[in-house]
Amino acid sequence: MTEPAVRGGWQLVKATDPDLDELMSWFRDADEVDIWGGPRFRFPFTRATFRNDCHWGRMPSFRLTSPAGEFAAFGQMYRRYGRINLARLVVNPDCRGQGMGKRLVAMLIEVGPTLFTADEFSLFAYRHNAAALGCYRSMGFVIRDYPTGARMADQCYYLTRPV
Repeated sequence: MTEPAVRGGWQLVKATDPDLDELMSWFRDADEVDIWGGPRFRFPFTRATFRNDCHWGRMPSFRLTSPAGEFAAFGQMYRRYGRINLARLVVNPDCRGQGMGKRLVAMLIEVGPTLFTADEFSLFAYRHNAAALGCYRSMGFVIRDYPTGARMADQCYYLTRPV
């Protein structure tokens, strides 16, 4: 993706190093970090461990920017199990409850096929994360059989949707 995805003044652009500090400020405790980054994500974190644990610079990372220029949400994507996997999706705490999760997912879905070739998108979500599951299901994601060998099958759902 060389140009930002733009929809109604909202922009999905590549996340840059200055975004890292604000993104780190969105997480107050180990539970929030775990829900977002998984059990291997360290907390408390330093800038260096956060950068390493979210694979900063090693996978496409995106910032959703509001028409006013606010950093509203963040997400990443990569190929996994033959699909475009959406990962580490999070909405700025100041923007929650305003449909930002749906806006983020919609714009990632728009951009994904420009970066990867696949017939489906996928993502993992904790079973207890009702808000995220509601968002993903409203965007056409369906719970599927858990991939063989994938960790945390007893705690997470695996969801997919067509490109």
